Amino acid sequence: MAGMRSTNIQNTMKQPPPIPPPQRSTAAQGAVQMRIKNSQSSGDRLSQSKSMVLKESDLPDKPISRHRRNQSQHNAVAGSAIFEPLVDFKGEHLNVAKISDSGKKLRKNWTSLWTVLTSDQLFFYKDKQESGLKPGGKTDIVQLCGAVIEWTTEKSSRKNVFQITTNTGSDYLVQTDNYSTASKWYQAIRKTVDSSTKDDRCFPLRRSTSTEYLPRHSSLPGYGSCSASAKQHNPVHRRSINMFSSSKLKHSISDSADKNGVKNRLKKFITRRPSMKTLQEKGLIKDRVFGCNLLTLCEREGTTVPKFVQMCLDAIEKRGLEVDGLYRVSGNLATIQKLRFIVDQEEALDLDHNQWEDIHVVTGALKMFFRELPEPLFPFRFFQPFVEAIRIKEPRDKVQAVKKLMQQLPKPNQDTMKLLFSHLQRVLDFTKKNLMSTQGIGIVFGPTLMWPELDAGNMAVNMVYQNQIVEFILINSREIFNIDKK
Repeated sequence: MAGMRSTNIQNTMKQPPPIPPPQRSTAAQGAVQMRIKNSQSSGDRLSQSKSMVLKESDLPDKPISRHRRNQSQHNAVAGSAIFEPLVDFKGEHLNVAKISDSGKKLRKNWTSLWTVLTSDQLFFYKDKQESGLKPGGKTDIVQLCGAVIEWTTEKSSRKNVFQITTNTGSDYLVQTDNYSTASKWYQAIRKTVDSSTKDDRCFPLRRSTSTEYLPRHSSLPGYGSCSASAKQHNPVHRRSINMFSSSKLKHSISDSADKNGVKNRLKKFITRRPSMKTLQEKGLIKDRVFGCNLLTLCEREGTTVPKFVQMCLDAIEKRGLEVDGLYRVSGNLATIQKLRFIVDQEEALDLDHNQWEDIHVVTGALKMFFRELPEPLFPFRFFQPFVEAIRIKEPRDKVQAVKKLMQQLPKPNQDTMKLLFSHLQRVLDFTKKNLMSTQGIGIVFGPTLMWPELDAGNMAVNMVYQNQIVEFILINSREIFNIDKK
């Protein structure tokens, strides 16, 4: 037996060595390595799936540990660190002013608020006791993902001021008198902004037919956020956001400069503008007839009665005294305005032309002339004396009082009034044809020829007096104006 055992041992020693397995190619090794990677956590698979989209140069060269403890530490650094505050202080009183809300400018009011910084938000509380999670305890919440922060000396005269602009267009000014405190908060908030912008939880939107990343709408969760891959794939888009943010911060400065420039140009234009007399001499501005003061118009024409009034009265007496509703019926307003334009442009006017054949157009233009006088035919200072005169009960004394007031009127007013009431007397001579009475003429010409300078009294009472004065003068015009003695 001992001999057989020794023989077996020798045979075993003489057997050829086992053939080693064949060398795997590099591709096979990569496949095995990929299978090993696929056996890792879902977070690692997500990062490796992104590496299949990104360029190799863009991937961070970080070895992945196979040890369970090291792997949990790796996951904590890559993902769960975003839930931990990036600063070693929980809160502090800072001076805060919100100057705009979603692009709408607000009045700057500084308030001392208890400020707390988290991984992606900045909380402002009215008091330290309110910094708990009680409902309604938060004064304001600032989303730091996609925000812009920078020092500023233009938005406030205070020192150590920095501005935070959110991706929704809201602006906050934060300040404290201690520079080291302000710098500490500035650096911490800036790191939080950078970290939240690179956060993997910010899922970008992408078109179904392309790799172009789209900005999130405010109605979607996590709006305004962006990922590192989006920034790497579309750096131009990121630069455009930064350019927009910086221009928005400087918007108020450019606005104030533009306003000052406009004011300066307007001041120079007003001081250098030519006078009215110069414009009239150059023919750029012509003297008007409608809306011109009666005294000025008569002086310019060298008469005591405006020529246009004389032309209208002549045309009406020539072909309109028997027209039904004379002065009561309104003419076509467009035609009246056309007639007015011709008169104001001092063009040749012929009221016998067929375009003015409607006599109501002529009467309408005459009434418009009197209504648009800066001061009525009965001057403002004579309104109350005429009202007191019409109140006199004795008819003879009333006539003498009105006649005395007529003689005190300026010469153009007196002569124009005398010509007009003489014309209205001839209108009454055809009352059976035109159906116009003294009362009807008083209603038409009362508010046209006189009105108070200030409507301090009762308008209805004033209108009654206006009608009564015109009607009384019309009835007694021959005695008041001495028409019979002419």
